[in-house]
Amino acid sequence: MKPGSVKHGAEVQKRHDGLKWAAVVALLVVAVVGNTYFADIGLLYRVLGVVVLCAIAGLIALTTTKGRDLVELAMSAKKEIQRVVWPTRAETIQTTAIVMAAVVVVGLMLWLIDTLLGWAMSGVIG
Repeated sequence: MKPGSVKHGAEVQKRHDGLKWAAVVALLVVAVVGNTYFADIGLLYRVLGVVVLCAIAGLIALTTTKGRDLVELAMSAKKEIQRVVWPTRAETIQTTAIVMAAVVVVGLMLWLIDTLLGWAMSGVIG
């Protein structure tokens, strides 16, 4: 295998990406226009047609360079989510209770300030 053949393959792939994206757009346009054109056909069949065309368009899009990058990103995100240390049920309940208590305290303080300013304004205005 020649050293430059990998680079050449990537260039060919990038050239084909434009055609693939054109096919994706064409399929989506066919789905939208077809759904409108066949308005007299049952909704179930139109929805199935749109779903099938969108699925085909999605599969074509995933074969492009950006599509493969998206798949790689999704796999990396899945690995990262698996590393997350999720809180226990007790920790979640405790944190929720603290947040609710803080909301009630701040709400009462704002109500008190509003009431005091209202009384002060009533006294000034008369």
